[in-house]
Amino acid sequence: MITYEQQIAVRLEQVINRMTNICQQQQRSSPMLLAVSKTRAADEVRTLLNAGVKNFGENYLQEALDKQQQLTDSNICWHFIGPIQSNKTRPIAEHFDWVHSIDRIKLASRLSKQRPPTLHPLQVCLQINIDNETSKSGFSVQEAVDAAINISQLPQLQLRGLMCIPEKRHHSPDQQQPFANLAILMATINQRLPKNIPPLDTLSMGMSNDMEAAITEGATIVRIGTALFGPRQ
Repeated sequence: MITYEQQIAVRLEQVINRMTNICQQQQRSSPMLLAVSKTRAADEVRTLLNAGVKNFGENYLQEALDKQQQLTDSNICWHFIGPIQSNKTRPIAEHFDWVHSIDRIKLASRLSKQRPPTLHPLQVCLQINIDNETSKSGFSVQEAVDAAINISQLPQLQLRGLMCIPEKRHHSPDQQQPFANLAILMATINQRLPKNIPPLDTLSMGMSNDMEAAITEGATIVRIGTALFGPRQ
């Protein structure tokens, strides 16, 4: 009977092969693989860590903090990718390396003030509501440039790029359009940023069902959950 560790190794190989194939087609380097570990146990995270994955994304703060306590001996880079409540910014600022889901300037300001000065600057992305869905949070495309200029100048943060969760589409050409729009938006922001601010270099986009479309349009981080861990119980 195949063990869970063997299942993880097979799934990881499949995901890496998918990434490698599309990167070869596009003649580009491979994006960061961010394993989305929400609702997964610490032992599952450790299994994938032992298989070579170093970046893990969490959506729920208390669950993430509990997991971090169980994995203090591990050299994991922790990314917060879920919605942020204003009263939860301090532990996020103190316990994560990246935040992908900044959707308000107020949140960025709180994270900046609460990031311990002993830690390296928190790496952050603006969440963009790329399809203008009323059910999703995020800056609109129209708001994004001014928001990026403001947030890029906050201390203890380094604005790295943009993140989006597009409306579900089932065919690759349709899936590519919102990702292409996000890449265009990042280029526009880079043209407008003050000269003393490093240009944005990160597009956090693409999940298990649309990673090829995202990589085609320039994703530098893909957020993969089910394809790595298997279906949730």
